[in-house]
Amino acid sequence: MAQGTKKLTKPTTSKSGRPQALGPRKGNRVIAPKKQILIKQNAIKKKHSGGLTAKTERNLAEKAGHLELLPGGKKDKKK
Repeated sequence: MAQGTKKLTKPTTSKSGRPQALGPRKGNRVIAPKKQILIKQNAIKKKHSGGLTAKTERNLAEKAGHLELLPGGKKDKKK
């Protein structure tokens, strides 16, 4: 048998007072390397990855030719 009424709980709010859905979420942190060799490797990798991306986009533009967003297509060759 029930002994009294059911206890109702109040909905809890976050401490900050704003919804969690807004704003950026915290992501994984990257620990910077301390050894000189690893620092140089990261710098070289960062430098060359941009060039590879540019070459890839240029290659895709040449193959497609009709894309207006990517420079290096058929329209640019005529000029």
